[in-house]
Amino acid sequence: MSKVNQEETRPVDEVFATIPGVDRSAVQELLKTELASLNKKIIVLDDDPTGVQTVHGVSVYTDWSVESISQGFAEEQAMFFILTNSRGFTAAETARAHQEIADNALTVSKQQDKEFLLISRGDSTLRGHYPLETETLKQTVEAGSSVAFDGEVIVPFFKEGGRFTIDDIHYVQYGEGLVPAGETEFAKDRTFGYSNSHLGKWAEEKSEGRFLADNATYITLASLRALDFESITKQLMDVRDFNKVIVNAVDYVDIEIFAVALVRAMKAGKQFMFRSAAALTKVIGGIPDRGLLTKDEMVSGPAENGGLIIVGSHVKKTTEQLEELKKCDFIEFIEFDVHLVLEPEKFEQETARVQETAERSIQSGKTVAVYTRRERMDLGEGKKEEELMLSVKISDAVTSIVQNLQTRPRYIIAKGGITSSDIGTKGLEVKKATVAGQIKPGIPVWYTGEESKFPGLSYVIFPGNVGAVTTLKETAELLEG
Repeated sequence: MSKVNQEETRPVDEVFATIPGVDRSAVQELLKTELASLNKKIIVLDDDPTGVQTVHGVSVYTDWSVESISQGFAEEQAMFFILTNSRGFTAAETARAHQEIADNALTVSKQQDKEFLLISRGDSTLRGHYPLETETLKQTVEAGSSVAFDGEVIVPFFKEGGRFTIDDIHYVQYGEGLVPAGETEFAKDRTFGYSNSHLGKWAEEKSEGRFLADNATYITLASLRALDFESITKQLMDVRDFNKVIVNAVDYVDIEIFAVALVRAMKAGKQFMFRSAAALTKVIGGIPDRGLLTKDEMVSGPAENGGLIIVGSHVKKTTEQLEELKKCDFIEFIEFDVHLVLEPEKFEQETARVQETAERSIQSGKTVAVYTRRERMDLGEGKKEEELMLSVKISDAVTSIVQNLQTRPRYIIAKGGITSSDIGTKGLEVKKATVAGQIKPGIPVWYTGEESKFPGLSYVIFPGNVGAVTTLKETAELLEG
């Protein structure tokens, strides 16, 4: 168990200086050999579209029908993503969706006689329907097959976003400091809040004491950097009763070392469920590194039309990035007063105003940024479900801007997980997209499918909590060229 004070902010340089280096190329060769004989289809369930922020050349399906899952199984690539958008669901909707996904995956697995792994990709700052999602998957798979899960692997490390796990405590980097996740604004999320930064205690808190921190298995940085594959594999072999496996990591090499031991344990018969951020998916999927996308790889719309930027996320980082974006003189800014949702007639008029202004500007060659009013709507204590329902109405209105667009923009940037999911699935009507890569670290780009509203459009999915203050501005400037 960790002795580090939960309240303590730690200097990045000082912490990283104490961690020994390793030969990453040797580790990668070892992992490549292990993955070559894994022979399981990897299905990543993404609770918003930002989970593809480390991969490229993989498919994302926006439904979980047997047909779509069959297509995913038939692909040569070892891994595919299913976008659930469950971060924007109620608990009941989340449970129902995950039961359907697990049932359909079992059906396809039996049809194609191929085993699969389920990775529940969640937020690197620990928000989302946890443990509901992984427990629903576990129960459904176990009820419909001979599989019995030994444990759950928890890996929220995400280097590109400055999320590191050290001494079993999960940190978020702010400037030159590492702040325990439980001390950040993310921990105060009105729907998915938590208090513990120690991941064993976090899992205990979220499971309401059903899984104890004392019963968790901790994979330390010391054992990882010592390349002690044997002892890590043994730790995994000893996991029982769906207890939690907490993986410490400050770099991709830590996940690669862990993955070698993990694959060995799985080949020896161990069964694990996974709750992870985006880093594990890249490693376990065997996705190689690639450079950032260039403008030529992304801008495909008519040169005379403007681009479209939609900003929905309300986290502090997004608001700061929006203020910086406002320095761009090539963008027309439209504030969408979403608080009018409480007055349906006025809200309808406001939506129409924003829609018409955006259409006219894009058609005239001007790039438009539509942003929701920055103050959060607060209905008071005990109104979480009501607030969620209103947020769905707001999201539907924002999505309708793209849904009703007659002019194809040169590109679209959507800021925020739920915003980008709804625009992708409802606004652009994407059924299957290909992840092109990243425009900036941790910021993925889809090429929309042939069935979509604007086929082959570059769709930039910009997470609410990723990037420096200037990153949104830099992204828009790159696309404008």
